[in-house]
Amino acid sequence: MTKEEKLVVINNLAEQLNEYPHFYITDIEALNAEQTAALRRKCFESEVKLMVVKNTLLVKALEKVEKADADLVKVLEGPTSVMFAHTGKAPAVLIREFRKKCEKPVLKAACVEGCVYVGDNQLETLCNIKSREELIGDIVALLQSPAKNVISALQANAGQKIAGIVKTLEERN
Repeated sequence: MTKEEKLVVINNLAEQLNEYPHFYITDIEALNAEQTAALRRKCFESEVKLMVVKNTLLVKALEKVEKADADLVKVLEGPTSVMFAHTGKAPAVLIREFRKKCEKPVLKAACVEGCVYVGDNQLETLCNIKSREELIGDIVALLQSPAKNVISALQANAGQKIAGIVKTLEERN
């Protein structure tokens, strides 16, 4: 690979790292052609972009976009693929589902919501991460809950009070 070709790959990786806020570094080495095609199909369906990369080029791309965390660089040994996603937990869920059929992909590291997760043991944690939109929805629901309780209590008691007032007025006549 010439210097110019390497530079093109580095720039392409840097663009992907800037475009997608979340990325997972995985190992898909032992997958055969059929399994790899199935993984790529699942990635496409889940809106996850999968790229097989050379470790040195990925390190240079990470340095270029200032995401070269020491923990990320440490895991870049052996065959490496990168999963880029707009939703933080989408690749984790995809990996977990795909592993029901085979042992790979293995999670080396992930950068999700600005935090770095290292090791395959972090997969369940990553599957349970809520996106920003989900967290906002939870907060809105929590804020609405007390107001709904107060309104329903007032309406329930008000209905009883109005019925009591009407009954008292009828008895006076």
